[in-house]
Amino acid sequence: MTTTKIHSVVCIHSRVLVVFYTPGTCWQFRIISPDGTVFGDYPIYYSAEAAAKAGRDSIYQRR
Repeated sequence: MTTTKIHSVVCIHSRVLVVFYTPGTCWQFRIISPDGTVFGDYPIYYSAEAAAKAGRDSIYQRR
């Protein structure tokens, strides 16, 4: 069984940024768009802060 720890859920420019941790993949993020599409990159981040920064950067690049 995989244990996922959600670190933060933040709304930025009508998009939801979720930062989470799983034992096999360390820290990652996903972005949920207003229409419900989930996207994000799949690199491994070694801190929640690094994953959150990458997620915010991704949101600002898509605007």
